[in-house]
Amino acid sequence: MGIKNIPLTALDGSPTSIAEHTDKAVLVVNVASQCGLTPQYTALEELHKTYSGQGFSVVGFPCNQFGEQEPGTAEEIATFCSTAYGVTFPLFSKIEVNGENRNPVYDELTQTADTEGYTGDIRWNFEKFLLDGEGNVVARFNPRVEPDDPRVVAAIKALL
Repeated sequence: MGIKNIPLTALDGSPTSIAEHTDKAVLVVNVASQCGLTPQYTALEELHKTYSGQGFSVVGFPCNQFGEQEPGTAEEIATFCSTAYGVTFPLFSKIEVNGENRNPVYDELTQTADTEGYTGDIRWNFEKFLLDGEGNVVARFNPRVEPDDPRVVAAIKALL
């Protein structure tokens, strides 16, 4: 089926998939509203706005598994993201990214090594995965790598 075609639920409750939001490249990020890394929403939105016209999208998966930093309802998450950070990129329903209830998207993503060689469970909010147009994971960036880091931007540009 491929990672981009795994059935998902949008934050508003409608059925969707990653494939509905991009045709060339997508940056998949597990997000949280009450995290020290939450300000990364600004750079994520800037990436989305800058490259969305070229077949790129950021997509966010709210997750409450790390310090319970995403406790809100879907409506609260949507309101926070739009009012605090002007988020326009697609957000999916809250999921688990680790453990026995891990979303199937993250079953696939966590098999990829990051730039330091780490594979396996998501370590914290705002871990990033870059997928190509076929849904292959081409890069993984740890949570502390900012979305506008030159390595992230170069990897995105290489796919467009």
